[in-house]
Amino acid sequence: MDKSTPREEIAAKPPTRIALNVLALCFMLALIGRGLGESFTVFLKPISESFGWDRAQIVSVYSLTWLAGGLTAPLIGRLFDHSGPRAVYSLGLLLLGGSFLVAAHAQYLWQLQFSIGLCVGIGIAFIGNVPNSILLGRWFGPRLPTAMAVVYSATGAGVLVLLPASQLLIDRVGWRGAYQIFGITALCLLVPLLLLPWRRFSRGSPHVVKKTGPDFVDEGWTLLGAIRHHAFWALFATFFFTAIGMYAISAQIVAYLIDAGFPPLQAATAWGFSGVVLLFGMLGVSELDSIIGRRPSVLLSYAISILGIILLWLLQWYPNFWVLTGFVVTFGSMIGSRGPLLTATAMKIFHGKRVGTIYGTISIGSGLGSAFGSWAGGLIHDFTHSYNPVIAFALVSVILGLIPFLVVPALRR
Repeated sequence: MDKSTPREEIAAKPPTRIALNVLALCFMLALIGRGLGESFTVFLKPISESFGWDRAQIVSVYSLTWLAGGLTAPLIGRLFDHSGPRAVYSLGLLLLGGSFLVAAHAQYLWQLQFSIGLCVGIGIAFIGNVPNSILLGRWFGPRLPTAMAVVYSATGAGVLVLLPASQLLIDRVGWRGAYQIFGITALCLLVPLLLLPWRRFSRGSPHVVKKTGPDFVDEGWTLLGAIRHHAFWALFATFFFTAIGMYAISAQIVAYLIDAGFPPLQAATAWGFSGVVLLFGMLGVSELDSIIGRRPSVLLSYAISILGIILLWLLQWYPNFWVLTGFVVTFGSMIGSRGPLLTATAMKIFHGKRVGTIYGTISIGSGLGSAFGSWAGGLIHDFTHSYNPVIAFALVSVILGLIPFLVVPALRR
C-alpha cells in the first residue's frame, strides 16, 4: 500500500501549476487593489466640483491612501509571517468593501479622508505588494523578479480596466453610485477568496522553501540589524523619492489632460492605456535585468521616465495624439517598472524569517513618497495655478530617486 504523507502528496503535485495559480491570484488581487486606488484620479474632479473643494483638499484624500498603505506595510509583513496569506488577504477585501460603502454616503472632507484615504489605503496594502512578494518568494525563488514584474503590471491592468470603467459609472450613476458598486463587488469577492486552498498555497514549492545550498543561508536578519545597514536606507530613499516624482504627476494626470483640452472620457481612457504599456515595461526591464544586470536596467528605466515627464510638459503646448501617445508609452511603461527589481534586491539582501517585516518597513518609503508627492503636487498647483512647477518638482524627485543606484555599493552589484 502506498501511504504517502500530506507533505509528500503536495510535493508530488505539479509545483509549476500551483505556482502559476498563486501568481494569477496575486495578479488579480494587485489589479483590484491598485486599480481601485488609482481610480481616484477619475473621481477627483466630480468630487471636487460636488463640494467646491480646492485641489489640495481633494488630493489629500489620495495622499492619505498611499500614506496609510506605506505606514502599515511593516505590520502587514509581520501579520503575514505569523498568520499567513488567508487572514491578510481577507482583511484587505473586507476593508475595501466596507470603506467604499461608507464613502458613498460621505458629506464632509474628513469622511472621505477616513474612508477612501486611510481605510482604502490599508485595504490595498493588505492585498498588495508586501504580502504578494512574500508569497511568491516561496514559489519562484530566483525567478521572483519576473513573477513580481507580472504582479506589478497589475497596476497597469487595473488602471486600464478601472479608470475608463469608473468614468462610465460616474457618468451613469454618479460618483456615489460608483463607490457603492465598488464596495459591493469587493465584499462579494471575499467569499471565493476564503474557499481557496490556502494551506497548499502558503507552504510554497518544496524546491524553494527546502533549498539548503550555500546561496540560501538565513543570516538571522532582524529589523534593527537591517536598519543599521546602508542598503536598507538606500532602498528606502529610492522608493521615497521615486514615489514622490511619480505621484506628484499621476494624481493629477486626468485633470491635467482635461485642462489641456482632451474630453474627460478620452483623458481617462488615454491614461488607462498606460496599463497596456506598463505590462511590457515591467517584463522588459525584468528581462533586461538578466541580460545586462540590475543597475543598468534600473538606470535605463529612470531615463525613460524622465523622457516621459518632458513629453508631459510639452502636452500643454502640443495637445495632440502623438505627444500624448509618447507620454503614455514612456511614462506609463516605467511608472512601476523598478518595483520588482527593488523588491528582489531587498529580499535577496535581507532574506530570512523576518524578511516580511523588513521589506514592509522599507516599503514605508514608497507610502510616504506617494502621499507627500501627491499632496505636494496639489498644493503646488493651487499656489501657482500652473502645472509647470508640479512637473519640475516631479523631475527633480525622480533624479534624486536614481542617485542611490549610482553611489551605493550594495545597489551597484
